[in-house]
Amino acid sequence: MKLTIGAVCGPGGSRTNRTGAWRSLRPRLKAEACNGCSLCSLFCPDGCVFPEGEVFSIDYTYCKGCGICAKECPSGAIEMVPEEK
Repeated sequence: MKLTIGAVCGPGGSRTNRTGAWRSLRPRLKAEACNGCSLCSLFCPDGCVFPEGEVFSIDYTYCKGCGICAKECPSGAIEMVPEEK
């Protein structure tokens, strides 16, 4: 029996699908509280958090609202808020 190790999609596979439309929570970045540690960017499973100058930006087109970025942020600069429809 052949066993394939890995996820359903390969790395970056979700970039072909706009997955941000079905989230119920969205991350909100409080730039004044950000210490620039980059942990949010490192832990985001879809690469939706990225540096833009001295602050970070979130690509809501692909963000699923999982909250990992907010959980890993040591300065509390990211909070999860209800998605506005």
